[in-house]
Amino acid sequence: MAFKSGFVNIIGLPNAGKSTLMNALIGERLSIVTPKAQTTRHRIIGILNGEDFQVVFSDTPGMIRDPAYRLQESMNRFVEGSFQDADIFLFIAEIGQKPSSDSIPEALLHTQTPLLLVISKIDLGNQTQLEERSEGWKNLLPQAEIIPVSTIAGFNLDYLKGRILSQLPENPPYFEKDALTDRNERFFVTEIIREKILLNYKKEIPYAVEVVVDEFKDEPEIARISAIIFVARDSQKGILIGHQGSILKKTSTEARLDMERFLGKKVFLRIQVKVSKDWRDNDKQLKRFGYLS
Repeated sequence: MAFKSGFVNIIGLPNAGKSTLMNALIGERLSIVTPKAQTTRHRIIGILNGEDFQVVFSDTPGMIRDPAYRLQESMNRFVEGSFQDADIFLFIAEIGQKPSSDSIPEALLHTQTPLLLVISKIDLGNQTQLEERSEGWKNLLPQAEIIPVSTIAGFNLDYLKGRILSQLPENPPYFEKDALTDRNERFFVTEIIREKILLNYKKEIPYAVEVVVDEFKDEPEIARISAIIFVARDSQKGILIGHQGSILKKTSTEARLDMERFLGKKVFLRIQVKVSKDWRDNDKQLKRFGYLS
């Protein structure tokens, strides 16, 4: 039997369930997941390996119609880059999202690449709503195959996986057969910290921070990690730390416990908070943080 492999690029509006779906399909928690929009900032690769296939999933940031910062422009470029190398597109629209041509990237309207339109979170809707959404999306993207899924209920995930495998091209594997992602442990450490910030802080704070691992000493029994949380303004530093450091301590503890599960060993975590003024519009800082090449 010929070996099949290819890039399956996941695209959609913010908070459509892209990261949750990728994690469910590969069976590992690679992309962080929160109820807040714009949780994913980078393009993250997740790899599903089988005896005769390798699926390279690509989780992308949610498409932002009117970027307010250079950071958001960079996030949109990660999405645009995913249009160039896809063997299959997964376009994700949650059941609460009304079909609209404004929600569809121009590149998908006339693509010849196989397109699976996934209606996500169907456990939050009903049959009538699902039928209306399916018909609406089919009118806008007649070439797409519509597949409703619920990652919480595990509904249709095996069917979706089967449809992906059936349309993969014949290729040798792009990565080693035991590879799970193209990202290193440092990257996932920063994402774990950022996830806890998204969950523990409100309003602007989660969107004004960036996390950098300053030191990562991986010893046999323990990982010693030093991280810096950068904020965009002085006033945000005090909010992030909280009264007598209480909120930052809670965030740090939750992040450390997740890191220990992820790394499979004890973690000593030290976090500092620093100000990098208006970093979201600073090209030098965006390059340092990996948003610009």
